[in-house]
Amino acid sequence: MIQLKRYAVPFACAMTVLLAACASTKDERRVPTPLVDIKPVLNVNQAWKASVGKAGRYLFAPVAVGDAVFAAGENGTVAKIDATTGQEVWRTKLKDDLSAGVGSDGNLTAVGGLKGSVYALGPDGKQLWTATAPGEIVSPPLVGNDLVVVRTIDGKVIAFSAQTGEQKWIFQLRAVPLNLRVAAAMTFAGNQAVLAGFPGGNFAAINLQTGDAYWQAPVSYPKGVTEVERINDVTGAPGLVGAQTCAVTFQGKIGCFDANSGRPVWEKNFSSDSGLAQDEQIVAAGDDWSVVNAFRASDGTPVWKNDKLKSRRVSVPFILGRAVVVGDYKGFVHFLSVDNGEIVGRAPTDGSEITAPPVLAGNTLVVQTHDGGLYGFRPQ
Repeated sequence: MIQLKRYAVPFACAMTVLLAACASTKDERRVPTPLVDIKPVLNVNQAWKASVGKAGRYLFAPVAVGDAVFAAGENGTVAKIDATTGQEVWRTKLKDDLSAGVGSDGNLTAVGGLKGSVYALGPDGKQLWTATAPGEIVSPPLVGNDLVVVRTIDGKVIAFSAQTGEQKWIFQLRAVPLNLRVAAAMTFAGNQAVLAGFPGGNFAAINLQTGDAYWQAPVSYPKGVTEVERINDVTGAPGLVGAQTCAVTFQGKIGCFDANSGRPVWEKNFSSDSGLAQDEQIVAAGDDWSVVNAFRASDGTPVWKNDKLKSRRVSVPFILGRAVVVGDYKGFVHFLSVDNGEIVGRAPTDGSEITAPPVLAGNTLVVQTHDGGLYGFRPQ
């Protein structure tokens, strides 16, 4: 199996070129759009800064639980930060390189290692148990419902007992020959299921007790002749609001489904290598060119489109009240109006790329950068 890391994919190139010379091809369309001055409608104040270590060649995302944020870096550092003050609650250094972000329910915290090791840490950050998954872990674990759920780079989803680390079940769909190296995170649907998207465009609700699928549904189907043209992965974490869950694929579609049955509610042709965010009103996503789009959540009607961040490699979005928040390749955090998509606020970080969605811990918006910076913002 070959994996392509996010943003290393110039989409019009053949596979042999894709893996070598195409990365250096000059393409004027890929020149990042320069930022222009804005008149901020939203004041974004930096409340604090912390650090957990660089991401290296991996994609790390923080997780918020209450007023705390948990984050990790490639070098094995895992930390809990009080999001109100920015003070460190605890910090642990594992004897292993990590390859994905953090999962936590506030008491149990889990991270995944490069060789498939799963580490569970207690409320004080001390290691409780270690388990092994059959492959490199590339997405943040899910912790909750007495389980730690991880997924490997080839799409396997594995559940372990949160108490002992004993493997409970494993779920796998048919493997595909080529897929993006993206942090395709998962989402709990209450205490019944975990929602996960897969390479090849499939989407499933997996029974938390048995590991069987309640339902499977295609978000989109592979198209094209070459394997590169047929890459069709679900990217990012599925959204879930009420009984509606939404997902997006690379070179495919964006759409929403009935979370109980998997029945499609609406779909639109779309392509994203990052992921989406949803609330009761809109579904927001950046496309392959980092043009940020918003669709009406009920029926998929396009609401607005903003191309002022084109080719700036925007992150997975996060919806914060009346703003859609995205980071970019230079570490800027942009706030777009939910109503019309205009940029209403902006804040700098350390100049390194932001790939993970921001998270909200209490009243603090927390962003993690590629260089390991954690920034707490309080928009007003």
